[in-house]
Amino acid sequence: MLGEPHPRQTAELGVVQDLPQRGFRGVAHQRQRLLAAQPPQRRTAAVRAVLIIAVTLIQAMVALLCTLAGSWLAFPMVVSTVVSTIAATWAALDVWVTRQVWNQRHGVVSVPSSTARALRRERRQARRQQRAAERERARIRRRGGTGQLSHP
Repeated sequence: MLGEPHPRQTAELGVVQDLPQRGFRGVAHQRQRLLAAQPPQRRTAAVRAVLIIAVTLIQAMVALLCTLAGSWLAFPMVVSTVVSTIAATWAALDVWVTRQVWNQRHGVVSVPSSTARALRRERRQARRQQRAAERERARIRRRGGTGQLSHP
């Protein structure tokens, strides 16, 4: 409604915020984390592919405008656009091949997602049990050993 403040602006008035406070970092942080997680060879190939594709799109637009204007530059631009399209396809394939090579060299296991999910679930459960045991040991230490059956 007009004149009403946004829910985030009225947090002190007791209105529930529409974004979770804990753990929310935003899209830019998630994108940065995604880029940082890629190996350097794959990131380099991806940047190269994006630049080549951008140049190809610009060339295609210039070729179209030159053709519409009837300029002598239209034919060379169309030829260079075709060559650039081949280079852009090659660059995109290079990203894919680089990813596959990196996965094979660094031992990334290729398993169906259902199997991978089950393995992750088992690892997560083991970590939770380990943390719970650590918390229990810390709690016993904080109490000074009370609650144990015997003392040294």
